Amino acid sequence: MTATAQIPGYVAGTWDIDSVHSDIQFTVRHMGVGKSRGRFGSFQGEIVTAANPLDSSVTATIETASIDTGNADRDAHVRNPDFLDAEQFPTATFRSTGVRQDGEDFVIDGEFTLHGVTKPVSLETELGGFTEDGLLGLSAKVVLNRTDFGVGPAGGAMVGEKITITLDVEARLRG
Repeated sequence: MTATAQIPGYVAGTWDIDSVHSDIQFTVRHMGVGKSRGRFGSFQGEIVTAANPLDSSVTATIETASIDTGNADRDAHVRNPDFLDAEQFPTATFRSTGVRQDGEDFVIDGEFTLHGVTKPVSLETELGGFTEDGLLGLSAKVVLNRTDFGVGPAGGAMVGEKITITLDVEARLRG
């Protein structure tokens, strides 16, 4: 049985990420005890579902200045050269390099570029499914070490080094 037969309603095609119905959130430890959360409000991307799902691909771009932690002063600090340096590095990008099945879910391997540094990452991905009127849904998660990308000071006393990024994506089939 092929992977396509195992995905009910699977549709091959090119999909545009709908940023109105999608969300990119992150969580990072604060002061070693609590967690700070935030999101990015401006992003775009494309998903190409191939005839064989394992040949599919994803590209995405996030505008780093669109960070929103719910606190304007903190957002300004994270945008400055101490962390994201959004003026010098206005975008973060993801480009998939492969898709593999992991039980009922998938892993999307790729290259993530943040702060001018590109590293391999693997997104644990749950396919939400396809609708008859051209919608695709999926959720994905990845844990990054911000210092691997040169973001912020080493040592996690104030802000933890590990950042969990969670994506809830809805995409529309190009007509």
